[in-house]
Amino acid sequence: QVQLVESGGGLVQAGGSLRLSCAASGRTFSTYPMGWFRQAPGKEREFVATINWSGRTTYYADSVKGRFTISRDNPKNTVYLQMNSLKPEDTAVYSCAAKIDPYSGTIYMRGESYDYWGQGTQVTVSS
Repeated sequence: QVQLVESGGGLVQAGGSLRLSCAASGRTFSTYPMGWFRQAPGKEREFVATINWSGRTTYYADSVKGRFTISRDNPKNTVYLQMNSLKPEDTAVYSCAAKIDPYSGTIYMRGESYDYWGQGTQVTVSS
């Protein structure tokens, strides 16, 4: 069982920055790929970024590439999403997810692939 708790969301002006955190329970967190997704009102859930178990491989949606950075601190059981140059269209509920696939090199971009989800944190970017 893996529990995920996001934090760090809030209200920020366009051009600003936020750092989201996802704290995970479970001794084997460090072996799992992790992902961030977002969902805006009236829209489908959207892939944002993913990171492999070691942190050496990352992948981003085109809409956030160059502005967002995903990272992880395995001893702290935490995944981060650093968001810079925020735009109003980044407004959404952001959720982290864990894929139970230890030491996998696979890049997971579909939400359906993930096994555990956090409750989400709201990010609102004002223009």
